[in-house]
Amino acid sequence: MVIQGRAARTRGILVRAAATEFCEVGYQGARLSRISQLAAVSMGALTFHFPAKAALADAVEEEGLAITRDLVERLSKERDPGLEAVVGLTVGIATLLEEDDVVRSAVRLARERPGGAGRWVEVWLPAVREQLHRAYEDGPPSRAEELRQTLADMAVYLLAGAELQVRADREATDPVVRSPAARLERIWRLALTGTPAERI
Repeated sequence: MVIQGRAARTRGILVRAAATEFCEVGYQGARLSRISQLAAVSMGALTFHFPAKAALADAVEEEGLAITRDLVERLSKERDPGLEAVVGLTVGIATLLEEDDVVRSAVRLARERPGGAGRWVEVWLPAVREQLHRAYEDGPPSRAEELRQTLADMAVYLLAGAELQVRADREATDPVVRSPAARLERIWRLALTGTPAERI
């Protein structure tokens, strides 16, 4: 049991170190030797747990998706259904992107590796669609469907932009004035309440 616990801790340390490396240099640029150094784990121990870089990337991606999935499930239960739940979900996910290397790395890996582009989006988009369905279940069906699709598209674009902004902010030398999650929430508020014509 002690050995199993130690192995699980080592795997966790390696996943976190790999997430840092993948975040910084991407899948192609990542080196197992660098991950070994970051984790303070020997190359032998690393390759025992993860025989190839692809296996380590799979583990990072799965962990990031699991973290995102847990957040989506929790936030979906905590909020009243509808547009406010959509705002809360997307802002919560943007906050994860800001704060968690594993989630940020999972998004980058999904984008960079073949066949993974939609995997991260599919973790949270069904919950967004469900909340939008609840928000627009009354009214003319064709208009409701158009609104649901447009707002779902908006959520995808906003989170793609938030992820790019998080990466840009981490690489910038100037301090960040307002977080991408805060910016995303302001965009939602403006979009949902409208802008008076005289202010445009």
